[in-house]
Amino acid sequence: MIDLSTTYLGLNLKSPLVAASSPLSKTLDSIKRLEDAGASAITMYSLFEEQIMRDSESLDLYLTRGTESHAEAISYFPDLGQYNVGPEGYLNLILKAKQSVDIPIIGSLNGISMGGWIDYAKKIQEVGADALELNVYYVPTDPSLTGAEVEKMYLDLVRQVKASIKIPVAVKLPHFFSAFANLAKQLDNAGADGLVMFNRFYQPEIDLDTLELAPMLHFSRSPELLVRLRWVAILYSHIKADMAITGGVHTAEDVLKSMMVGAKVATLASALMQNGVEHIRAIEAELLKWMEEREYESIAQMQGSMSQQNVTNPAAFERANYLKILQFWRLPV
Repeated sequence: MIDLSTTYLGLNLKSPLVAASSPLSKTLDSIKRLEDAGASAITMYSLFEEQIMRDSESLDLYLTRGTESHAEAISYFPDLGQYNVGPEGYLNLILKAKQSVDIPIIGSLNGISMGGWIDYAKKIQEVGADALELNVYYVPTDPSLTGAEVEKMYLDLVRQVKASIKIPVAVKLPHFFSAFANLAKQLDNAGADGLVMFNRFYQPEIDLDTLELAPMLHFSRSPELLVRLRWVAILYSHIKADMAITGGVHTAEDVLKSMMVGAKVATLASALMQNGVEHIRAIEAELLKWMEEREYESIAQMQGSMSQQNVTNPAAFERANYLKILQFWRLPV
């Protein structure tokens, strides 16, 4: 019998198919549906730092850096008192979820500064969350802010949260760093139990009719997986932290590739929001079919098999692949 089980953040999971942080976890009914559809764990939608701190001026250090340059910057945030269900409702939902489902529940905090993060990390632990994901969504707009300072924010955040709670901590990251491998290693040394790659920054759209900026949601697509596969493959065996892939996971093939480069789980959000939570079952069926046809006995058997250290051409994950593609491209006739 094919074994789909994997481990992630010290949790034993029945498969690598994890529901990523999304609106699908905003109600207890949806959480139950995700479990019934086959999700092996659920990462809760994010509790935003702005929700926790909206009545405090201590957030101002990071939130307002660079925003003076355009009048709409501050007003771009929604009415956070009405966003989702608020901090206490969030904690109550995790508590009810833990009482209602058998799969692990991973809390999610979204922000960058310390502030109320520490207190709510503790509260998320207290209501029974099995792990915590720090969804670090930060766009450094201040020209005087250096890359080293930005990296220090991430590292300080991980160290302080890890020192405050006992449950595992994963960090959801963007890939916009000049030396991402070095940052990953530093986060690993700082105690991160997992790295989730990569956060998708939602970009504002320009409405040509109103000449205003408009928030715009674009679902991920499978081609977005490539940058994630590349970095997981490169980092495999170089860090102790578990790696999760998020963004661009839509098919069984996407999951298989994620496992082969060395990820422990592949998380799904856009695919489920577009196709319904039952899409998890379809992906699982295709996984089993592919593995049976190729005589794979387990997910563990393939994890890391296509990482940089294990492929016959490791340079393909670096500059050599770029040169090869340009060399063989020809103008269509």
